[in-house]
Amino acid sequence: MDLALITGGSRGIGRATALLLAQAGYRVAINYRQREAEAASVVAEIEAQGGSAFALQADIADEAQVMRMFAQLDQQEGELRVLVNNAGILFTQCRVEELDAERIQRVFATNVTGTFICCREAVKRMGTHHGGKGGAIVNVSSAASRLGAPGEYVDYAASKGAMDTLTKGLSLEVAAQGIRVNSVRPGLIYTEMHADGGEPGRVDRLASMLPMGRGGQAEEIAEAIVWLASDAASYVTGTFIDAAGGR
Repeated sequence: MDLALITGGSRGIGRATALLLAQAGYRVAINYRQREAEAASVVAEIEAQGGSAFALQADIADEAQVMRMFAQLDQQEGELRVLVNNAGILFTQCRVEELDAERIQRVFATNVTGTFICCREAVKRMGTHHGGKGGAIVNVSSAASRLGAPGEYVDYAASKGAMDTLTKGLSLEVAAQGIRVNSVRPGLIYTEMHADGGEPGRVDRLASMLPMGRGGQAEEIAEAIVWLASDAASYVTGTFIDAAGGR
């Protein structure tokens, strides 16, 4: 059975994607940093539906932990064919003039460096030049990379801008090795991440400003991610799907 790894898979978009990938026939590896109970719950839900899944703890901001996670993945039956880089962090809303270097470095360590390292290890396993069978990488970016998130999360938006550049550059590097690299850029989605930024009701506050007049659901983003990972998107690489309600 082919393996799919989802970073940050214990809640929100990661959880919804894990459920869909399991339904598509993948054995799903659900990475989590500290939400062990939530990750176990996703595994249990997948297994209750007849699928196969397991949880892997690692903080992707730490290269040694990423290496350990991939080593554990190598011990599982099947080959890695899908990587979804979904793990991401943000902090309390503020303006650039209020930022400090520690916060910026923490955001970039997870959202940028961690994503790079996960991509590196996936390519070593998927690439035909390494003896792999090819595969798909889907990076979960954000509409903030286009919009800038002024007054709220410019550091987060900048980290997602870096992820977009990684998506394009890596897609060109590995296209001939059987690996497709694409991105989904969600907009205002009902997930717990907004509470991390200090405003749990952010989507409701801003939803009326969207062309579609509503916030999105995690399952709607998962559908786009799983399509990009599937053979239905076999001729698609270096591409971005903006799933942001028209914004």
